[in-house]
Amino acid sequence: MTTSLPAFTQQPLPPWKRAVLKVGSSLLAAPGGGLTPRHALALAQFVSSSRQAGREVVIVSSGAVAAGRAILPKAASGGAMAARQALAALGQAQLIGLWQRFFERPVAQVLLTHDDLRNRRRYLNARATLLELLRLDTIPVVNENDTVSVDELKLGDNDNLAAFVAALVDADLLLIASDVPGLYTSNPRTDPTAQPVDEVAEITEAVLAMAGGAGSAVGTGGMATKLQAAAKAASAGIQTVLFDGTDADALRAMAHGAMRGTRVHAGLSRLAARKHWLRHAPSVPGAVLVDAGAARALAQKGASLLPGGVVGVEGDFARGDIVDIRIDEDAVAEPLARGIVQYSARDIRRIARRHSREIADILGYCYDDAVVHRDDLAVR
Repeated sequence: MTTSLPAFTQQPLPPWKRAVLKVGSSLLAAPGGGLTPRHALALAQFVSSSRQAGREVVIVSSGAVAAGRAILPKAASGGAMAARQALAALGQAQLIGLWQRFFERPVAQVLLTHDDLRNRRRYLNARATLLELLRLDTIPVVNENDTVSVDELKLGDNDNLAAFVAALVDADLLLIASDVPGLYTSNPRTDPTAQPVDEVAEITEAVLAMAGGAGSAVGTGGMATKLQAAAKAASAGIQTVLFDGTDADALRAMAHGAMRGTRVHAGLSRLAARKHWLRHAPSVPGAVLVDAGAARALAQKGASLLPGGVVGVEGDFARGDIVDIRIDEDAVAEPLARGIVQYSARDIRRIARRHSREIADILGYCYDDAVVHRDDLAVR
């Protein structure tokens, strides 16, 4: 990035405990092909500093196709989708190897498609896996499963994937690192009057108009996709920071709570946005019936719904569905709450009135100690 561009104002980084860091191909691809640690080192140091401060980071990393080109250069000359998918398969191991070299703690590879995030059961499985990886003090590195995701690979949608992952893991912050310092009023590479935009209150058509196309030969996304991702994150109550991942000084400042780049605000808090969605998203026919004690725990204490408080089930539904929660004695009353069930109606019938520690013995598996986790539950 040229040093003559107008500088962004330094401002406080939004407070956070869990973040998703999206790293673009332009930060990892070597000029002659393959991957380089040149910028990855400073990004990894930021992650390590954050972990030492008690924060959690999930990395969403592009770069597999660029890594694959160095292994089979001739394959990169073809435009066929199958060739690009093969390059992604070849390069993914190189990409994970690059990240692992910077961390003493284990790096975990997680490959997702958009279908994994649209299908409720697979969504919950991915969420449970990522949260467990964080609990185990590992560094999850997420990428699109490009070898099977034809549409996603065409779109080059890792910016938007990062926004989905941020919502998936209940992140407080989405950090998008690229080779530009942030959003400008126009393309600073071609317009000398372009000015930096330090803060964006809302992604509007006027804001989107400031973004151009893809800015790098090795990446497939540009500022437009980053703003689309920021809009998705904002709808989930997550703020986004767009910053220059090639600037080691900026990364050191971020580790100490300061940022230079564009901050995109969220209209609601993360929890408020999730609860609003749960209250208003369509639910499936059926309900989980609870006793008075469980009802008080849900309404007054913000507790999760445990199987011991369940007395019955109405209807038939699958794991991951949004269902109503009713007090058993009040069949005609409005639902007490609604939430995402961790178990199917059939399974809940089997574990109702039992202790959480008995779930695995009864079902042969255990997705969660709760029938509905408190983060997936909204009281009316």
